[in-house]
Amino acid sequence: MNRKILKFEIDLDFVLIAITTSLKDYRICYHINKCLNFNFTRVDDLKLDSGNYGNEMLFSFYNYSWENTETDFYFIGNKGTEGYLVPEMREADYFLMIKNYIDDEDLENIISCLNKIPEIVAAVKIDPKKIKSRENLLF
Repeated sequence: MNRKILKFEIDLDFVLIAITTSLKDYRICYHINKCLNFNFTRVDDLKLDSGNYGNEMLFSFYNYSWENTETDFYFIGNKGTEGYLVPEMREADYFLMIKNYIDDEDLENIISCLNKIPEIVAAVKIDPKKIKSRENLLF
């Protein structure tokens, strides 16, 4: 009998920036909007099944898009109602996820501008492939 093994690899086609700050989500979004000339708007919380008897974890969730390049930006809280979105990165308070294409120069400008905001302790690009719980970032 022939056996075939199916290997499934998740396509992580986004850039992830971890942000550490002591501010609430709406306050840091205000500073990011001001610095980067973005317009983050709050959308429904990101829901994630915790696996504990059907309980859902809720994470703050903001969205903004560049219309000309169709680049989507998502600002997501790492600390939710029942735990962390990415438990192995507890030191990160928020994540800035960039989906679709972004130029390397634009990305560096965004990271540089984020690090210039006095309320942000650090903003660092993270490789999503190295995160154990990367499935939590797929939505």
